[in-house]
Amino acid sequence: MLPRQRQAEPGAPGPGGTRRRQGPRQEYLEAFDGSGDGPRDTGNAAAPAPGAGVPGQRGGTKGWAFAGIAAAAVTTVLAVVVAGQVTKGRDGAGARSRSAAGQAGQAGLPGDASGASVPSAAPSAVTLTYDQKMAKKYPLAATLEGSGKFDAVPGVDKAPGSGQKYRYRVDVEQGLGLDGALFAEAVQQTLNDKRSWAHGGARTFERVSSGKPDFVITLASPGTTAKWCAKSGLDTTEDNVSCDSAATERVMINAYRWAQGSKTYGDRIHAYRQMLINHEVGHRLGHGHVSCQKDGELAPVMQQQTKFLDHDGIHCRPNPWPYPAS
Repeated sequence: MLPRQRQAEPGAPGPGGTRRRQGPRQEYLEAFDGSGDGPRDTGNAAAPAPGAGVPGQRGGTKGWAFAGIAAAAVTTVLAVVVAGQVTKGRDGAGARSRSAAGQAGQAGLPGDASGASVPSAAPSAVTLTYDQKMAKKYPLAATLEGSGKFDAVPGVDKAPGSGQKYRYRVDVEQGLGLDGALFAEAVQQTLNDKRSWAHGGARTFERVSSGKPDFVITLASPGTTAKWCAKSGLDTTEDNVSCDSAATERVMINAYRWAQGSKTYGDRIHAYRQMLINHEVGHRLGHGHVSCQKDGELAPVMQQQTKFLDHDGIHCRPNPWPYPAS
């Protein structure tokens, strides 16, 4: 048995005294040359480095080279995937941050995961209270002449007291552009106030929308008001006022005065409207005109306060109530 030839150490002198040049591993080169089976003889291949192979797998070095390259490729792909996931995570976090920052004034649509914000809904209109509505003036021309057709305000407001009951209906001329429900509410609240004609429980007022009422309180344009007042021999055109058309069922409230008030009351439009209702219903109840008799007194509700507060050197103060001290 011949002695086993000792393999040359990497870089050790080869036969002839020349030192072998250490180069790339043969299997690594073969992996890229596309050749078929078996090792390729280059004439100067270096021996495998110690521990480079696995005992018992000689001749399989090319497979191991492919395995190494495949492992390197997998490692590279994993690195790219991980890097992409990190980038995506950062982008997602940024989108969530942008979305969260926009949530203070804007809300995303249900199911929207894009992070894009959408305009928030327009704020709803503020609902005014009864007192706030009654404190506002409303646009209406002093020369308006309406259609002469009326609509009854629907619904019923029960009489709150136990005195003599008066049933009335509220009609509003078509096309005025005024709040008929507000007008009806004002009539009911005003007439049943203890400072009004319901004072002391003597009377109580109930609003109806059908049947036969005792009278009809009618909100109408200046032109229509003048026509109905003329039926009772009254001229409302000179000062553009209201009237109780006693020959008819209608107590006429001039819509221009209801909407705009009078110079005598200025901006006290709520109080003026209360006076307007009490004054004209007072006529329906049988009360005539009177004026204050002493300087600085409250004007009686049956004074023509739309026209004047001062007379004969006497200054009267505005007053909307028949019984103001109550």
